[in-house]
Amino acid sequence: MRYWKLSAATMLLVATVVPLSANPAVADPSAAEPAVAEPVERGLEHLVRDYQTRVPSKYTADSWAPFAKALTTAAGVADNRSAATSEVATAKTALMNAAADLKAADEGTFQTITNNKFWNDTSGNPIYSQGGGVFKFGDTYYWYGVHYTGAELYRANPTRKYDGNVSFVSIPVYSSKDLVNWKFENRVATRSTGVGSGANLGGAGWVGRLGVSYNENTGKYVLAVQMWHTGRGGHGVLLLQGDSPTDTFDYGYFQTQITNSPTTGTGDQTVFTDDNGKDYLIFSNREGRSRGFVAKFRESDSLRIEPGVEIRRGSGREGNAMFKLDGKYYHAASDLHGWNTSVNYVNESTGSNVQGSYSSEYVLPGTEMDYSHVTQTGFFVTVKGTKQNTVIYAGDRWADFAWNGIGYNQWVPITKTGARPQFHSVSQWEFNVTTGEWRVGPANNYILNPDIQADRVIVSSVRGWRNLGGSVTNVNGGVNGSRFALQVSNSGGVEQRIESVPAGTYTLALHARGSAGQVVITGANGSQRTLSIPSSSGWAKRELTGVQLPSGGATVTVRASGSGGVVVDQLSLVKTSP
Repeated sequence: MRYWKLSAATMLLVATVVPLSANPAVADPSAAEPAVAEPVERGLEHLVRDYQTRVPSKYTADSWAPFAKALTTAAGVADNRSAATSEVATAKTALMNAAADLKAADEGTFQTITNNKFWNDTSGNPIYSQGGGVFKFGDTYYWYGVHYTGAELYRANPTRKYDGNVSFVSIPVYSSKDLVNWKFENRVATRSTGVGSGANLGGAGWVGRLGVSYNENTGKYVLAVQMWHTGRGGHGVLLLQGDSPTDTFDYGYFQTQITNSPTTGTGDQTVFTDDNGKDYLIFSNREGRSRGFVAKFRESDSLRIEPGVEIRRGSGREGNAMFKLDGKYYHAASDLHGWNTSVNYVNESTGSNVQGSYSSEYVLPGTEMDYSHVTQTGFFVTVKGTKQNTVIYAGDRWADFAWNGIGYNQWVPITKTGARPQFHSVSQWEFNVTTGEWRVGPANNYILNPDIQADRVIVSSVRGWRNLGGSVTNVNGGVNGSRFALQVSNSGGVEQRIESVPAGTYTLALHARGSAGQVVITGANGSQRTLSIPSSSGWAKRELTGVQLPSGGATVTVRASGSGGVVVDQLSLVKTSP
């Protein structure tokens, strides 16, 4: 549901702090729930201590007053050892709602998101978080995902494949206020986490595709994750629960069958929380994945998935996820071919009911030129800013860690100005989480599929590049150990038409080997600059500086000078000055 939290390490201390009792008792989570609040109290204490670090001057007076009242009430409940469980849950929910409604006193700042690289947390350690989601509890965003051993191997050496290396390590959680700087908080589940019947996650054959919800009746945070475990009956949805967003989560339930799905378990899944706080599992059937469903979490405790409502049927899809924008729901998914990149296929709601009817499938505009910035659908984050609403598309780039580009997490903005949402494939952008505004970053590369990684196999028509004759293909062996490069031969050529660039001075660059060729950049006014590529037996970087381009479209053309083949990779067009 729509309830949030923030890391105390990033905040200043408020002058008035309500005293709390130390060392709260914690009951055995497998025991029956007693009348008093021990099972959730440690979560309320954690939240109160955290929220006591908020500084009134950073927020508007109108939003601070109800928050301060909720904080005082919650502190009193947390300090009351005889408080009922329901009283604790009510205080926790009210506190998080008030925190979620806090409004910044200023307009915030723009932070830079850079794709095509491996991301680190605020301590400089690798972020390992795949197949998960970002959820806002109180006034903080929490990012949950899975850490696999293959992620470590591929990061250390991204010049080869690591097929099938998805051995489960843990489920980390990170926190952030701005969706850019992420602080590691905890491993909410590890290989030793129990999954019922004496089994644990370390014995599972697969753990992945997860999300987290908050249940206002129990005060628990519930994590839903796919699990395949022979000791627990095979495929299903594992439900773990914790007392705070960063708590160590315990076993809740393992559900092998969701009513109306033709298979046990799920094909792919994410968690979607609606504006009214209702939580839903978005999933496909496990075998064939031709059907998409929306199923509610049981409202009493979120420890069961209710019958699924089918919203799509057709070709097999994976990476099922959902976002809401301007009152409509959008179900998005990728091609079914093993974690490889593809366009995003969208079904949009025809009404205001998330479990109602949906349109026929269409391709999300902006995902065609480079297969969704060389990713598969991961999850979405909707930011409701003071000036605009922006949806962040969080794409997975892992493909079994199979050599399809640098970086696991590629985040780009989605906006809607026309009839359909628009995917903006940018390599760098700046985002203001307070206002919801975004802008293209100064180091953005305006060429799409510049590393020739979008196509997962050898093809004769490379994604994002239009053939102009001769022979064209992607070939094995790109620069710096990348998987593919672009080869043009027999006096042939390819071009990419860039929809829009801002006026300014640019540098055109690439790496090349093989026979001679040339690259031509043409501006919207017809002006042209040419970068000549001499023959070279090995990779050599070539660049053309001082390219003046007017505002509007631009075209990049790569041509072979003769029958020999020129091979290019890592093409870039970056603005260097106004």
